Amino acid sequence: MKVIPENISWWRIDYSDADIEKVTEAIRNEYISMGKVTEEFEQRMAEALGIPYVVATTSGSVALLLTLMALGIKAGDEVIVPNRTWIATAHAPMMLGAKPVLVDVLQERPVMDTTKIREKINSRTRAIIPVSLCGCAVNMEEVWQVARDHDLFVVEDAAQGLFSKYQGEYMGTRSDAGCFSMAISKLVSTGQGGFVATKKKELYELMRLIRTHGVENVTTASPFLRMGFNFRYTDLHASLGLVQLGKVEERINNLKKIYSKYREALNEIEWLKLVPIHVEKGEIPLYVEVLVKERENLMQFLISRNIETRPIYPDLDTAKHLNSRDDFPNTRVFGKEGLVLPCGPDQSMENVKRVLMELEQYG
Repeated sequence: MKVIPENISWWRIDYSDADIEKVTEAIRNEYISMGKVTEEFEQRMAEALGIPYVVATTSGSVALLLTLMALGIKAGDEVIVPNRTWIATAHAPMMLGAKPVLVDVLQERPVMDTTKIREKINSRTRAIIPVSLCGCAVNMEEVWQVARDHDLFVVEDAAQGLFSKYQGEYMGTRSDAGCFSMAISKLVSTGQGGFVATKKKELYELMRLIRTHGVENVTTASPFLRMGFNFRYTDLHASLGLVQLGKVEERINNLKKIYSKYREALNEIEWLKLVPIHVEKGEIPLYVEVLVKERENLMQFLISRNIETRPIYPDLDTAKHLNSRDDFPNTRVFGKEGLVLPCGPDQSMENVKRVLMELEQYG
């Protein structure tokens, strides 16, 4: 009788008894909606990033929207984003009636080619959103210089870059704002959730107002000071986040070990190309991404072995509602050939070895 091997998920992150206990404690103390626990989480995250202000919200996507609202981005404005990113980066300005303007990525890594930014700027350009996909650094020195030259905001989409470093400092902490995700497949995961980090007190105070319909305090008769919406986080999620923060160092070490194992083995597999992560410079390999010409065939082969993979999402210009007519030659290989191999901070090394064994069999 044939033994069916255990399923290997494309991403693995575990929740412990400590997570359960912290959430249970919040329920017992009736800390359900946004309150004291959320404030504690914001303070702890700010301390961890070495930045004065953090505003927790419902997702990384909302973190982007909230930030752009606070910066005054409006209909008719233009915001520059890379053609390789999760589409939330483009949808956030579109929600405000602004136009996302796409730029190509580097040949070797799917992050913004900063040499292409200036040619996209005009009188309507208001902001640049560089994206640290998979913890990869953008050439931020060039982004900041362009922003200074043209009086533009810089909002880092660091949804995949939490605790990754650029020039020795955390990504998302040196621009006008950094937007982070705490979705299930992130380093600090509360299921859903996100936050904005900033050094600017005025921006921080505006975002706190916008997060709750322009009201400073919902428990008093505070006036409606400006337009906002319900972008509030919850103490239940924040409770989970507090425990997750304590696991960051161990998880980073595990991610590095997994990436190192793949990198060593994939050097011997010529038909698979590993997307490089500069771990030695402080980048955290959140995912293990490869390029493979026969992507669908490989995915089907692995799923027949009970191994899940995940194709990298499509290039943004393929979304018809973005109405892009430009050419993006560097993005195509990532959109067509990109694949995420099983990874995650709690993926076992035994699972990684099994994936590598099957890849050798396929080849």
